[in-house]
Amino acid sequence: MKNIIPFLIAIVLFASCETKKESHKLPLNGTWRLISAETTEKDSTFSTFNPKTKMIKIINDTHFAFFNHDLNNGKDSTALFFGGGGKYTLKDSTYTENLEYFNNRQWENNTFKFVIKIKNDTLIQKGIEKIEKLGVDRIITEKYVREK
Repeated sequence: MKNIIPFLIAIVLFASCETKKESHKLPLNGTWRLISAETTEKDSTFSTFNPKTKMIKIINDTHFAFFNHDLNNGKDSTALFFGGGGKYTLKDSTYTENLEYFNNRQWENNTFKFVIKIKNDTLIQKGIEKIEKLGVDRIITEKYVREK
């Protein structure tokens, strides 16, 4: 019996010292609304945010989707709708989108890598959009706020 007590104490100590494997994932899941966007091409940086549209991005554990439409319900020449989505990976702050679906089919099956930061309810993603066959080669920075 004397030998069992130190053994039990050792087990309790090891169990209490066990480190929990906490996920260090950023709190990315949710619905995000675009609040600003800018593009850098060559030596020029300009805003690409259109206040006459609303864009959201929805992210779950494995997939993302985005939708953008005009705020006039498609009733005039500003009518606009586009959307896309696919799978993504997240490693530390590197967020990589694999665009599987998009209304402009030439963008499909491309991968876009971003560095993301989340502070409170704000998501900032910055990365390169490059599609050689379309002549697209630019840096984009997008800022989103979490929808509640």
